[in-house]
Amino acid sequence: MTASIALPTAADVDAAAQRLKGVAVRTPLVFSPVLSDRVGTRVFLKPETLQRTGSFKFRGAYNRIVQIPEGARRAGVVACSSGNHAQGVAAAARLLNMPAVIVMPHDAPALKRERTLALGAEVVGYDRATEDRDAIARAIATERGAVMVPPYDDKDVIAGQGTVGLEIIEDLAVLGLAPDLVAANASGGGLIAGIALAVKARVPGAHVVACEPAGFEDHARSFRSGVRERNAAPTGSFCDALLAPTPGEITFAISRDLVGEAASATDDEVARAVAYAFTELKLVVEPGGAVALAALLEGRLQAEGTVVIVLSGGNVDAETFTRCLRG
Repeated sequence: MTASIALPTAADVDAAAQRLKGVAVRTPLVFSPVLSDRVGTRVFLKPETLQRTGSFKFRGAYNRIVQIPEGARRAGVVACSSGNHAQGVAAAARLLNMPAVIVMPHDAPALKRERTLALGAEVVGYDRATEDRDAIARAIATERGAVMVPPYDDKDVIAGQGTVGLEIIEDLAVLGLAPDLVAANASGGGLIAGIALAVKARVPGAHVVACEPAGFEDHARSFRSGVRERNAAPTGSFCDALLAPTPGEITFAISRDLVGEAASATDDEVARAVAYAFTELKLVVEPGGAVALAALLEGRLQAEGTVVIVLSGGNVDAETFTRCLRG
């Protein structure tokens, strides 16, 4: 299936970094003494919670949209998302003076829907359990002549997300370090595939681990079988940002070779990680952004040497966040 598809490379990540320079936030790489003491090794955090729109998704969205030719921009873009990609696309389109339509599930967090609308995008709702969001988005794109911006299975989107990994490598190098392990959350796999491209090109021996909600371990099962596996149900975890049904075709072609490792955490464990991030790390992280942290706290990562945990998003509504804090 992937033989005829052009896969992104580390060079594409480098090119994306140039397009994003001065537009995306270069989020800091933060050494965490408290986490390092807890797990017995050196731990850094990459808080994409501080990125534009509160998640890494802006990187890939902007890298894709900015390459749309001027003559095709008037018709705008269409995307599918439960919230973080929605906001990334809406923000990128707004910066480039383009209209955006987002196909978003009815059960998406209200905060993410409101912020997507506030960024000027049009939101079209659908039922996650009974309707096909991709079919809805394709129909809108065809009707309007708009460009589809996939949430993960796109060469330019993956390259944009890979700039997270590039920054990790560059910032550690300044300290005279290289990562032994980088763990990031995985849904359709754009972030983990992009990070792997950047990291493995420069530190081939580093381990890159895909972290998923328990019950939605499609990457873990796909790594074991060698083919893309599907999750049994479309809903069932409060990690709403990580509920893609299966790894992307392009993302899996990358991660199958460059990642191959996965870890998971239950909703209860993720809730504890959200609370830990707030009380101990002084950071606000959404459930879908905290699975890698939860996997570390639960001892499911081989934490040796220099470990980097990507906190992929911080768009959590007050009710969910309070529930996590209360335990």
